[in-house]
Amino acid sequence: METTPAGTLTRASTHATDELQAWVSGDLGVIRLNRPQALNAMTMDMVTAMDRVLQDWAGDDGVLAVLLLGAGDRGLCAGGDVRALASGTDAEAMAFWAAEYALNARVADFPKPYIALMDGVVMGGGIGVSGHANIRIATERTKAAMPEVRIGLSPDCGGALLLAQAPGALGTHLALTAGTMTGADAVLCGFADYYVPSGSLPALSAALESGAADAASVVAGFAVEPPQAPLAAERDWIDECYAGSDVLEILDRLGSHASPGAAAAAQAIRAMAPFSLEVALAAVRAAAREPSLDKVLQRDLVMAARMIGRPDFREGVRARLLDRDAPRWNPSSLQEVAAADVAWTLAL
Repeated sequence: METTPAGTLTRASTHATDELQAWVSGDLGVIRLNRPQALNAMTMDMVTAMDRVLQDWAGDDGVLAVLLLGAGDRGLCAGGDVRALASGTDAEAMAFWAAEYALNARVADFPKPYIALMDGVVMGGGIGVSGHANIRIATERTKAAMPEVRIGLSPDCGGALLLAQAPGALGTHLALTAGTMTGADAVLCGFADYYVPSGSLPALSAALESGAADAASVVAGFAVEPPQAPLAAERDWIDECYAGSDVLEILDRLGSHASPGAAAAAQAIRAMAPFSLEVALAAVRAAAREPSLDKVLQRDLVMAARMIGRPDFREGVRARLLDRDAPRWNPSSLQEVAAADVAWTLAL
């Protein structure tokens, strides 16, 4: 046991590591993702450690709530460590995704208040460990996204369900453009529940240590009304244009719309992996028809297994994250994407 300057007893989790720090302070279990140099991107060891910590704390009467945060001042988590996944074998990538999606399910099913501080960058796998929490906090610094189509994949970690449940076609727009949400957008789109100024987060964390038994009320006491969400002003053209039956039709609608935002969206979509775009659209619409996280995570694992064998993922990581040049997608155009291949990629 250790004692903080305020006199609160703390105890570290036996499953904690240097990169996945976990301790109990007062009645609050705290998990800190600790790879700030990599924007807290999660490795297999971090996923495994976090899963074990949550298993322990679910049955620990001394832990009344859990707080998730990221080390450093840049964000909670940029996602899984895709550079490592792309450089490894297909089997290693699949082992990581299987463990990651199991962790996402554990977060969603956690039996106690689980508070995610979605401050700064929160993308991909970062959404997986925060977006399914029962208390999700955005700030004015939040930059949340499911940007998988940029690197030849499709939104995973249950993200398709969150996207499908966003108002109107906002989720489809975000999925296909790899667009970034502000904190206010995250609340609007259902990725976050509360908006708390980032300057209040240290006081909120301290209040939760002594008020973990009533975590939702504590958080609500620090929350403020979010500013106008930028995406709210774009709803009309987004809902109209993204009603298309496939990505080509969506692009046609965007191209013929007078809104500057529609033109910018079309330009963004054309830069993404064509096959990933069609898979993402199909995945979001499948999640809308069957809004079950368990089913969506099952589909994510199937999707990952079938897309890891395609060239786009490793090419996307090479081009976007390593060499910073234009990716060479295969197929190179939406016209070459076969609907049967898309259906097979998501078929359970």
